[in-house]
Amino acid sequence: MSRSVIVVDRFAPEAPALRATFDDRFAEPRSTRADRFVWDYWHVPGQYTALRTPAWTYFPRRLYDAFHQRLVAWGRETLGCHDVSPPWLSLYVEGCRQELHGDLPHGPWAFVFSLTNWRRRAFRGGETLLVRDEVLDFWQDFASVRAVEERELIRRVEPQFARLVVFDPRIPHGVREVTGTHDPRAGRLVIHGWFVQPRPFIRGPLATRALASRIGDLTEQLGTWIGTLPIAGLASFAFDVDRRGTARNVALLSDTTRVPAADERARKRLVRRIGDAIATWRFGNQRAPSRVTLPLVFER
Repeated sequence: MSRSVIVVDRFAPEAPALRATFDDRFAEPRSTRADRFVWDYWHVPGQYTALRTPAWTYFPRRLYDAFHQRLVAWGRETLGCHDVSPPWLSLYVEGCRQELHGDLPHGPWAFVFSLTNWRRRAFRGGETLLVRDEVLDFWQDFASVRAVEERELIRRVEPQFARLVVFDPRIPHGVREVTGTHDPRAGRLVIHGWFVQPRPFIRGPLATRALASRIGDLTEQLGTWIGTLPIAGLASFAFDVDRRGTARNVALLSDTTRVPAADERARKRLVRRIGDAIATWRFGNQRAPSRVTLPLVFER
């Protein structure tokens, strides 16, 4: 897709059990069991309409904790984010939707994990909508003779069962209106929230103090390298440290940094320069190899 959107299918093996919990609670429409009375009808005229409830209190604790820990671990390894915000469980039936909006400052990445029976759906709509990068800089390659229709303006991501969609929440996004069902079991069902608290992670014996020293040096260099470049976003790198203390296998894991189109080449040079600098790091002899995730936040 783009570097602003990450899609992981079949993300969590807990998905069928999570879905079964929901289906069980709505299996008998006339039931008055207490766990059916937990939904908030969230309606902001002209912007949001959905049913929602805190996900961490809705599901059995052990089941939800397994999913939550998997999500957090993925965010640390892939995005350099320490945790997730308390997730919501949201349900969309007839008339539910979200108009385009941006989520700031909830976190550097948003996520939607689908528990929707998409292949057997009885409704229309329900896709996650994301304004395309080309639209956010619409005039950069504008051509007067080129037709523009919705598919060139808006990206649709289907909420297929067990699919995790992660995206830069600064991108205007929404949910296409759901029509065709009032049955909760036949609607759009998702767990969603934000990855938060970007910070370095070390897996192995590398000393935190040694890494902090290198990060301090890099921070000083960045001030000179950036200059007047109006960059904002999060770039997360990963690298190994071998027994000799040498940084190896430097890789850019994820990158939401943005600049005006005229400065895009300078942004790419900066990201490459950071990776090259990390590759020169030495930490002295180590008891065992380590793996480091290093998120760098740029603000303006």
